[in-house]
Amino acid sequence: MTAETPADPHGAVTVDARVLAEELAGAEGRAPSADVAEYALWLGDDALILSQQLGAWIARAPELEEDVALANIALDLLGHARALLRYAGTIDGRTEDDLAYWRDEHEFRCAWLFEQPNGDFAQTIARQLAASAYQFELYSALQDSADPTLAAIAAKAVREVEYHRDHAVQWTLRLAGGTDESRRRMIRAVDDVWPYVDELFRDDELIGRLPGVAVEPARLRAPFERVVDAVFAEAALTRPDEFTAAGGGRRGAHFPTLGPLLAEMQVLARRHPGAVW
Repeated sequence: MTAETPADPHGAVTVDARVLAEELAGAEGRAPSADVAEYALWLGDDALILSQQLGAWIARAPELEEDVALANIALDLLGHARALLRYAGTIDGRTEDDLAYWRDEHEFRCAWLFEQPNGDFAQTIARQLAASAYQFELYSALQDSADPTLAAIAAKAVREVEYHRDHAVQWTLRLAGGTDESRRRMIRAVDDVWPYVDELFRDDELIGRLPGVAVEPARLRAPFERVVDAVFAEAALTRPDEFTAAGGGRRGAHFPTLGPLLAEMQVLARRHPGAVW
């Protein structure tokens, strides 16, 4: 998973993934509790899977500049994932690579939104709008966590996620206000993606055991919806609310697309264990 973030042509704040992981995750030498490690795993898996999804657009994006922009966003997310997974792994000595490559599907804890397929470009942008708006509110709040490592990771990540959100907002407006075809696809993409948003804001027993450390998901819904509703109002889009997906990613029950994604991501490490180059 080692990667270094290239310079961002949009002027976003970028953080070297290796430095973020090594300086922040477990830097104080204290292993987290089992509950804190599980929570870090949740957030790390969200970032890891979304990073892998966006990486698939490299050399396939609709504009050359988007190859670079989506690659930068993917690398930002990979840096967040490395820091969070490394911190989660300090409880039992596993590295971020162990957690990325040597867990099976049912052991991952990402929410279903992050597992949704790329689809066409509008589908990816709708997913990215929801994901980045959620992550911005999450990391903004997590900066005040009583856990110093989580707070430090969030303080670094929120600056990058703010750019991710702006990128998704601008493309949502561009597609919704473009041609009849781009608008049709954006409307369809929002309808397809939005049933998976609700899972992000469901409270959980794990969160209840981490007062002051974890962020209560339900408290993020209102600020998330204010941002999204403002974007949708400008784009003349409607936020769907008639259907909600079951979810279950936090408990290891995943959308059918996750298995093939993991198989592709893990194949080299599993076929050549211990290989270096």
